[in-house]
Amino acid sequence: MKLNETTLNIPVNNDDAVGDDHVSFSSETPLREDAFEMDNQLKIELIAKHFREIMHVLGLDLTDDSLKGTPQRVAKMYVEEVFAGLNPSNKPEVTLFENKFNYKQMLVEKDIQFYSNCEHHFVPIIGKVHVAYISSGKVVGLSKINRVVQYFAKRPQVQERMTMQIASELKEVLQTEDVAVVIDAVHMCVASRGVKDTSSSTLTAEYSGAFLNATTREEFLKYLKMK
Repeated sequence: MKLNETTLNIPVNNDDAVGDDHVSFSSETPLREDAFEMDNQLKIELIAKHFREIMHVLGLDLTDDSLKGTPQRVAKMYVEEVFAGLNPSNKPEVTLFENKFNYKQMLVEKDIQFYSNCEHHFVPIIGKVHVAYISSGKVVGLSKINRVVQYFAKRPQVQERMTMQIASELKEVLQTEDVAVVIDAVHMCVASRGVKDTSSSTLTAEYSGAFLNATTREEFLKYLKMK
């Protein structure tokens, strides 16, 4: 069935307390089975309509030149940019190459800047991802690692889940279990609301394969401290 506005069934609940505790229950982004039956243009139209209603409820004058285009801009931004990673059609294609140099040490790509959004309050998560892997005979272009990070960042997220998703995807595309991912991020839901703590950041990590070995893991963490 083709989805339209009348077929949407949006649940209403008061479970905001769970979100405040930043609990993550699954490594999979929670999506409905019919998430992609609606085309992007219809999504933009519906989001714009509902965002216009939100602005109206807030008391904003939507006839003002500065505001009247905001609902459409926000809707287009949501669908085509900040939440584009929800759509599997946007998943980056990764081409592997033979490790002709026979490089057997870990490869580290650090300080990959990302911008995501907290799924509990839809406000930004801003941080850096650090990745390492040991080749099993294949290597990948460095920009592809960045693209994998951005793909999982461009969706409503929980940092723990994002860490696991990036690691899982890299293990699959690199054909190796020897992968490490560390994320250091600032959550604006902590910095700009609630406790309003602007000095803290959140660290998460996922290690597998050789990185479960303490010596290998410590070598990786040493590289992260290098300037």
